[in-house]
Amino acid sequence: MDSKQGRNGLGSNDDALQAEHEKVLGKQPDENGHYRLLPLNLLFLLSAVILFGGTYLGRFSGYFHPKVYNEYGLPPKAGAESAAPAVDPLVLGKNVYAQVCAACHQPNGMGLPPAFPPLAGSEWVSGSEERLIRIMLHGLQGPIKVKGVDYIGAMPAVGPGSGYNLNPEKVAAVLTYVRKEWAGIDVPVSAAKVSEIRGKDGTRAPITAAELEKIP
Repeated sequence: MDSKQGRNGLGSNDDALQAEHEKVLGKQPDENGHYRLLPLNLLFLLSAVILFGGTYLGRFSGYFHPKVYNEYGLPPKAGAESAAPAVDPLVLGKNVYAQVCAACHQPNGMGLPPAFPPLAGSEWVSGSEERLIRIMLHGLQGPIKVKGVDYIGAMPAVGPGSGYNLNPEKVAAVLTYVRKEWAGIDVPVSAAKVSEIRGKDGTRAPITAAELEKIP
């Protein structure tokens, strides 16, 4: 009798559990889930953003070419990769000066006495370009007289192989800018001249004012 009641009780529990499952599954959606449809205004906004993004990339991606930096540009034609655009040495020199030289010699070329001499009106700037090239390539150590004033400081080398590692084109460009800006010299310093002096001197210790004075 007890076992029969147990079986009947188990069967009724199964029926009740199955009925509850069917009841829950029959609710679409779940009343306790508080589901809501995406608002239409948000849907329109997302669609507009996607449309704008696709249109922008289609017009201004440069065809996703790795060598296109202008958003309105086109991929270079075959064989055009080797033809580098011409760079104004004065523009390049001004940029290099701002990055490498301006902290000591100042943007206006007036220097910071008593350590860093001025470039504006300096006899060293208006004098021999070979001296200036060697100062850039090797750096300068010890006292130097500029415009009648003694300066005691040190200038690090900035040419190839130095901490700044400027190539001959950048060394020539910054000297061209300095001589034009503060000495009124229009003749540019050539990268070939920088390379020539670099080949003659090689790597050496910073140069001194006494050594520079022996250079024509």
